[in-house]
Amino acid sequence: MGVSSSSAPEPATPTAQVSAIFIYPIKSCRGISVPSAPLTPTGLRWDRQWVVVNSKGRACTQRVEPGLALIEVQLPSEAFDETWEPTKVSYMVLKAPGMQPLEVCLNKQHGVTDGVSVWEWSGSAWDEGAEASQWFSDYLGKPSRLVRFNTAAEVRPVDPDYVKGHQTMFSDGYPFLLISQESLNALNQLLKEPLPINRFRPNFLVEGCEPFSEDLWQEIDISRFSFLALKLCSRCKIPSIDQETGISGPEPNETLMRTRSDKVIRPNGKQKSKFYFGQNLVWNWKDSSAKGNGKIINVGDPVFVHKKVSSADEAAA
Repeated sequence: MGVSSSSAPEPATPTAQVSAIFIYPIKSCRGISVPSAPLTPTGLRWDRQWVVVNSKGRACTQRVEPGLALIEVQLPSEAFDETWEPTKVSYMVLKAPGMQPLEVCLNKQHGVTDGVSVWEWSGSAWDEGAEASQWFSDYLGKPSRLVRFNTAAEVRPVDPDYVKGHQTMFSDGYPFLLISQESLNALNQLLKEPLPINRFRPNFLVEGCEPFSEDLWQEIDISRFSFLALKLCSRCKIPSIDQETGISGPEPNETLMRTRSDKVIRPNGKQKSKFYFGQNLVWNWKDSSAKGNGKIINVGDPVFVHKKVSSADEAAA
């Protein structure tokens, strides 16, 4: 396998830098752009801690409920301080077309609901109560509940085929997603109408590297923190949904299938009939760099690449 790696100290110049950070407190609802965010082993703090579920406890996403794209989520500005803890008057505020704002207390005693499922995982979750349930049921037009990850009793491991000993909450499968601005620019050059980054829902947007160079990365540092790049991010229907209107169209998925499919970028790899945009990461939180306080990623932080493959054909997917 053509791998170039380095055990030397970090390169003199970074490969890229962080240009934006996004957190998505409720799975498939709108994200929040923040200047900095605390790291946790399961993702950025507050990221995908909540999910809307249907009457069977199954996760609702934009794939089936594109109206989730229109739900705006607000957290207190101090929520992104590493040491901040919510009080009984700390709220997440939700806004949606035609709905009165909903306040969800960030510090309360929860009831536990069983039978919550996100893809292959199922377990218990904290139920946010009748008011939140009614709000989502009214908005979506079907029985729904808002639940929070039960950190006291549940663990959701990342796919052990790619890495062992790492966890996530209600993300699709991995705690961090990284995309470069240059990759977005390259895609937009192929589209009649350029698209914003919110179609792709990354946690880290970086800039300063070559288009799609993140495909090749295996071990990187963001600031002083070590991350493992595990697999290319296969894309679903969501990039085709306009995040301002909730209306889907053919792009960018048609172009991605034509230019970023298995057959195109990984012709010698196992063919899965998928297309890819972005790189899934885990934070190597057991590394010595993770010790102490100040575990925060900031916009402007440098990205150093320590190990990479020589072509996307060799990247995990």
